[in-house]
Amino acid sequence: MQAQRCFMNAGSPAVPRRPALAPRASAPSARGTTGRGRGLSVVVRAESDYYDLLGVPRSADKKTIKQAYRQKARKYHPDVNKEPGAEETFKKIGEAYEVLSDDNKKAIYDRYGEAGLKGGMGGFGAGGPGVEFSNPFDLFESFFGGNMGFGRGGAGRMSRAIPGEDERYDLQLDFLEAVFGCSKEIEVDKLAGCTTCDGSGVKAGTTPSTCPQCQGSGQVVQAVRTPLGAFQQVSTCPRCEGMGQIFIPCEKCSGDGRVRETKRISLKVPPGVDSGSRLRVRSEGNSGRRGGEPGDLYVYISVKDHPELRREGTTIHTDVEISYVDAILGTQVKVTTVDGPVELKIPAGTQPGTTLLMAKRGVPRLGNATVRGDHQVHVRVRIPKQLSGDERKLVEELKDLQSKAKVGPFRF
Repeated sequence: MQAQRCFMNAGSPAVPRRPALAPRASAPSARGTTGRGRGLSVVVRAESDYYDLLGVPRSADKKTIKQAYRQKARKYHPDVNKEPGAEETFKKIGEAYEVLSDDNKKAIYDRYGEAGLKGGMGGFGAGGPGVEFSNPFDLFESFFGGNMGFGRGGAGRMSRAIPGEDERYDLQLDFLEAVFGCSKEIEVDKLAGCTTCDGSGVKAGTTPSTCPQCQGSGQVVQAVRTPLGAFQQVSTCPRCEGMGQIFIPCEKCSGDGRVRETKRISLKVPPGVDSGSRLRVRSEGNSGRRGGEPGDLYVYISVKDHPELRREGTTIHTDVEISYVDAILGTQVKVTTVDGPVELKIPAGTQPGTTLLMAKRGVPRLGNATVRGDHQVHVRVRIPKQLSGDERKLVEELKDLQSKAKVGPFRF
């Protein structure tokens, strides 16, 4: 059922309709409906009906109203119901219960509707201050207490859960640890829940009280006058710092509800990480405040250089140096790989700067360790700056043989 207000055209006195009179089923929507008659214009505006909000008949007793409120309040609490408008509905449900559970307010509402409660008609007198409603979260707290798991409750804004901050840890790995992965034990300095006050921040044996400056809202409103007019500026309450309550702080945590401690954590590093990789360890960051979720721990990886190997993604690079004789005749060399020393055949006639490929001898792919990169071997040919007498003699003989070789007539 909806409370209605009627406004007559100039010269006719306003006559309120009793909200108990239900509109006819065939009548159009109450909001924005106009009725036209001879010299008469009627505009009907509908307020949200408290009985409809709680889903109870007008004949409902206090017990039924109380049960309906409990059910509706839990359903529309903004920390449970994330739909748009849920918080506004939650507040209106609180208003509805506060009115219908009070005999005096209920009598005024039944006779005049919301306008009577707000000082618009009867009851409190035209232009009067009307009814000041309680904080809907305070009302909720009186029913369910402060341990319902909701982010905020009747204790004002103080019971809103605040997630913990993330923490960072820098970890340096050896070259091969990064390639194949490893397990590490790390010690992390972080904020953990205070055991003295059980994370509430309130001194044991005391209870918080509503902040007198913001009346539990956690915000203060200031009127600012400018050449363009007056504006309202909303800011965090400086006394309670937005919590809506003041309290005697716990001596151990100074009211934060958390204390700093060192925790040892076992960390598994997957194969294939590299410098700049970031590992996330869930829920190992700072503890949340007032029951909030803990933050995460982010481990940033840096990798030491290897004396012989270079890495580029999943590819390993290394250099080998051979003599010009071995380059001509071919040879076998021992190459250092991530798997250990491996014999590599250098074919005859290898040119300086040649790159030889050792397939699947590289780094495992991050996230799929069964797939590995390659190992590229870059051949450098060493040319001597000085030769012994015997070496020079042999080289000169080789030169003579090359000059006597017939290579066919050249035509230019």
